[in-house]
Amino acid sequence: MRELIYVGAGGFLGTVLRYGVQLGLEPASSNFPLAVLMINLAGCFFLGWFFTITPTKWQISAEWRLLIGTGFTGAFTTFSTFSVDSIHLFQDGQVGLAVSYILLSVVIGLLMSLIGIKAGERMTSSRYPRESKR
Repeated sequence: MRELIYVGAGGFLGTVLRYGVQLGLEPASSNFPLAVLMINLAGCFFLGWFFTITPTKWQISAEWRLLIGTGFTGAFTTFSTFSVDSIHLFQDGQVGLAVSYILLSVVIGLLMSLIGIKAGERMTSSRYPRESKR
């Protein structure tokens, strides 16, 4: 039960932040879902970094990892909105925009996750070398 409270608290904070970012970015994005793209890319970077650095450099409790990693980041990012936005772009006849959005989200999302992981590894390598997974 305690874990659910941590996930829920993180989820609340992540949702509120996502809503604020969407309010700030949506007017500037016209038909393109820029806010969701930026939110998801930031989340990809952060989660890659967070789950790389916390086991070694910043050893935090499992509850805090649930709050920040699962709750906060899970609620801040939004795959479902990405999916619905993509379908709406297709339905509106904006095929090029839809394909661009999907490719940007997936390809740059993977790249941002990798950059986050590499940033975490770089931060931990000098004092806390990572164990080999062989």
